[in-house]
Amino acid sequence: MTPPGRRTTVVVLVGPTGERPAHLGTVEARAELRYTDAAGLPDALDGADVLFLWDFFSTALRDAWPRAGSLRWVHVAAAGVDTLLFDELVRSDVVVTNARGVFDRPMAEFTLASILAHAKQLHVLRDHQRAAQWRREETTPIAGQAALIVGTGSIGRATAALLRAVGMRVRGAGRTARSDDPDFGDVVASARLAEHVGWADHVVVVAPLTPQTRGLVDASVLGAMKPSAHLVNLARGPIVDTDALLHALRTGGLAGASLDVFDTEPLPADHPLWTTPGVVVSPHLSGDARGWRDELARQFADLAQLWLSGRPLPDPVDKRLGFVPAPEARP
Repeated sequence: MTPPGRRTTVVVLVGPTGERPAHLGTVEARAELRYTDAAGLPDALDGADVLFLWDFFSTALRDAWPRAGSLRWVHVAAAGVDTLLFDELVRSDVVVTNARGVFDRPMAEFTLASILAHAKQLHVLRDHQRAAQWRREETTPIAGQAALIVGTGSIGRATAALLRAVGMRVRGAGRTARSDDPDFGDVVASARLAEHVGWADHVVVVAPLTPQTRGLVDASVLGAMKPSAHLVNLARGPIVDTDALLHALRTGGLAGASLDVFDTEPLPADHPLWTTPGVVVSPHLSGDARGWRDELARQFADLAQLWLSGRPLPDPVDKRLGFVPAPEARP
């Protein structure tokens, strides 16, 4: 909270298009709002208390940090904070929050859609349609199939609930192995992922990108999966070893992959993932259900009311870990 007698200053970092978030009227009534692009961020941060990263993939704060001496809270309009965090911010006492909860249900639904499309051969059938071919395909029931969800945060939990609701068997993979989890049942240690992926018909990656998860789904993990298995990655591209994935798909070690995120985005037009059989590409949109931008803006407005009233912010990011820890893991 800003010291008594001084009006709070909130900086809103917008993207190259200049689009401003809606629904900030309640914030503007109680604070000074400064809108800026990345080039103007250092000047805008001078004396500012709060930074709202509406341009959620921006890394501009790192360069502007020397001018951020008054900053107390940063909110990013994204679930992942990997592009935001840097050493000086992590070591500081600046509170970081993210868009926790906004993308849970949309990403869970996208996961289910990806699994159904794979199991029911919808992409193969579309190819037949485009070729005007009347070809029948056998499809696979998903009831009883097994899904291992890599990432046990709120997105993973929403995904587990939805997959269980359609009759799938679910386990989680997280930092610590445990039993009797209310959403996953069993949680296996992600550090030992290769020992457990052979159980799954679908491996769903929704973990944050951290030093521990970068390259987590590597050749050893992919090699331990069933040849009939399907990989879904909605998290971050670098969690999966792309070269190893391509090899597994080309050699029959894996039946398919539904990929929403990539090492380089946009995915280059000449990248082999576009044309590799069994791969479905989507342009990092699994959480972008209609109205998502309004929901992100309203979330910040609600959090700002708490902060301006001197109340604690819920679910802060553990900057050392790079994500919001589960309640039972918090100090």
